[in-house]
Amino acid sequence: MTRSTSALAVMANEVAPRTKPSNYPEPFASRVSGRVKRQLGDVFGLSNFGVNLTELPPGGELALLHNHSKQDEMIYILRGYPTLRTDTGEEVLTPGMCAGFRAGGVAHQLVNRTGAPVVYLEIGDRTPGDEGSYPEDDLKAVLVDGVWVFTHKDGTPYA
Repeated sequence: MTRSTSALAVMANEVAPRTKPSNYPEPFASRVSGRVKRQLGDVFGLSNFGVNLTELPPGGELALLHNHSKQDEMIYILRGYPTLRTDTGEEVLTPGMCAGFRAGGVAHQLVNRTGAPVVYLEIGDRTPGDEGSYPEDDLKAVLVDGVWVFTHKDGTPYA
């Protein structure tokens, strides 16, 4: 198999990892440390949706339990056996499985409770004005001009 040399095709696992590991403020950023996200959508200048090739180490969390007000999300498992937590229960996912989360739907989180890395694609739209809700944590997120702004649930900024 030959590798593409055009700007329209790349080897996904060769895309440089995101330099900033998390947008969350502390103490939440450390909970998702160790994950590696390769922002595939950004490589092509996609602006309506994002696609990340993500590796979650053993014991890792993709994100906090959350949902979005306007953003639809989907994950597709390539390797490993992560646990999908929602506010309605838990399910172990296997390679080839996918899960989708509509805007305003169930809160969700992907965790790796195994001893091996999990690799998956995460896809989400970039609808302006989206807000993130975190039912288990004192955190609120608002997408402002393409940047997530995090505050306590009462609106107080994180220092």
